[in-house]
Amino acid sequence: MNKIEKFIGFKGEARVRYQDGEFQVLTQGDFVRCAVTGAVIPLTQLKYWSVALQEAYASPEASLTRHLQLGKGGRKPIGPGRP
Repeated sequence: MNKIEKFIGFKGEARVRYQDGEFQVLTQGDFVRCAVTGAVIPLTQLKYWSVALQEAYASPEASLTRHLQLGKGGRKPIGPGRP
């Protein structure tokens, strides 16, 4: 967390399980970070995530960026050199 986030009043990063249409907070916190941009997303404003990848996104554009990065399969590579 940086100085600006502390100034705004965020208390910490939450650990979240993303599910279909909802998410479950596993570790209390006020925000998560966008998997693509690193932007802080307050839990009250969290709208975009991937259940398969268990990642949050700050915007639909960030979600599309991740989808395009991963290709048609929509899953993270398993290891080095694996599609």
